[in-house]
Amino acid sequence: MKSARLVSVLLLLQTRGRLTAAQLAEELEVSARTIYRDVEALSAAGVPLYGDAGHAGGYRLLDGYRTRLTGLTAEEAEALFLAGVPGPAAELGLGSVLAAAQLKVRAALPHELREHADRISGRFHLDAPGWYAEDDEAPYLPAVADAVWNSRVLHVLYCRWREPTDVRRRLEPYGLVLKSGRWYVVAGPGPRTYRVDQILELAASGEEFTRPEDFDLAAYWAAYQRDFHDRLYRGEAVVRLAPGARLTGPAARAVEVTGRTDENGWTRATLPIESVDRAHDEFLRLGADIEVLEPAELRERIALTVAALARTYA
Repeated sequence: MKSARLVSVLLLLQTRGRLTAAQLAEELEVSARTIYRDVEALSAAGVPLYGDAGHAGGYRLLDGYRTRLTGLTAEEAEALFLAGVPGPAAELGLGSVLAAAQLKVRAALPHELREHADRISGRFHLDAPGWYAEDDEAPYLPAVADAVWNSRVLHVLYCRWREPTDVRRRLEPYGLVLKSGRWYVVAGPGPRTYRVDQILELAASGEEFTRPEDFDLAAYWAAYQRDFHDRLYRGEAVVRLAPGARLTGPAARAVEVTGRTDENGWTRATLPIESVDRAHDEFLRLGADIEVLEPAELRERIALTVAALARTYA
């Protein structure tokens, strides 16, 4: 609708500053000619909007002009309050800020949208961590968040898995990611990923750094996860699965691709494994619904464990 597009043009200029007709057209997926007509309509409505000609030109709002118009739809208001997760905000030291912001937004909403927001808050609650995951103490999270926001260097003592476990690092924190209830900081040089709860000591620095303009946190994290899974499952195991055996994740997908069912209903498949130790623990959970054929080391390990269990329960 034209009215919704006019609101979008106004809000884009208010939040991003100067934009060309081509940039607005690309953002709103319309033609530049449509943008020209929209700008004329906004000007006729009294919006202090002007354009500069030339290579560095574009449209912008008069300095200091702010609209009170939000243009929120019912669905957008619901999403806003559904996205407000008080737990992570409190961990970042922003719990009271989030509460105040939501209160202000709620007060500014029309009555019908306020009812939608209240219904969302009362019927949906987000709790990201798993049931059996212990809370990770991350006392330095607010300091890391402050360094991310202000582009300031951090000097940390970090605990890693391999020797030497405790190492000192100079970090240029680009961004924070919350994954399954655990906070990670993505930092240069590199960049590399660090668990915030593994920071043992932290010293804030007055030194500032320049965040790479082309760094995209979401794109980096997506690539990091793909690489993590590629490195995680470096081995393979050939197994036989009984009818009705339940697998999840990469193992279940591997059965769909490689599985071949025999006349007795058992399925032979090649599954990705992280290590012999990890696969030993995972496959034992399936009990008699799985038989490991390869590798021999894994088959022998499980046979020894089953024999020990048989002796225990004899």
